[in-house]
Amino acid sequence: MGEAFSQPGSRGGAERRPLLSPREPGQGAGRGSFVPCPTCRGSGEIPQEREKQLVALIPYGDQRLEPRRTKLFVFLAVLLCLVTAGFAFFFLFPRSISVHPAGLNSSTVAFDKATIHLNATSVLNISNPNYCPVTVTQLTVQALHVSLLVGQLSESLLLPISPLASDQVLYTMASRISDETTYKICTWPEIKVHYVVLHIQGTLTTSYLGHEDQHSFEGSEYVDCRRGRVLELHPP
Repeated sequence: MGEAFSQPGSRGGAERRPLLSPREPGQGAGRGSFVPCPTCRGSGEIPQEREKQLVALIPYGDQRLEPRRTKLFVFLAVLLCLVTAGFAFFFLFPRSISVHPAGLNSSTVAFDKATIHLNATSVLNISNPNYCPVTVTQLTVQALHVSLLVGQLSESLLLPISPLASDQVLYTMASRISDETTYKICTWPEIKVHYVVLHIQGTLTTSYLGHEDQHSFEGSEYVDCRRGRVLELHPP
């Protein structure tokens, strides 16, 4: 038991005093100068006057420094964190909304002297592959005929779509066609096919967990224009 401790603050270097002293004959706890070391398992003593100032000593081989199943607990904690992060990433990772035009639902056709007036109601299929609800907030659509813009629509929506669910959006867009050839196709009885082809392009804006995203879609619609009515023209 030749270990010693240093007491700082003394001039000329640190004063070294024995930390643990072997018990000698006639000298022990009965004299009151030494008390048993609380962590040395009865193999040493410390000065009684320094009992409250010394840090407790733990032997290097003490089991308290190597708790049982420490590696197992650390492994389980790390595994639990990885599994939790994986599930959170899987369920909260944003997936792209599927938007597909489903065609024409209904239409009305009218004519004036040289223009075809089409009011077409179309259907848009929306699928939500996410595990959280998605809200449709904005719809913008335009119609092209023979590469010319003949109609457009922009409206705000508030349509919630449940997780892993699908829904439909119906929108009505007014188109004005002044093409002479198309006008003859719709009005001349000698022509057997009376269809107007509209190329639809649009974007759908959705909100998901505070994040907005836009989804583009396009398609073609065939509008039957032979059952149209003639608009009454009033002179200016």
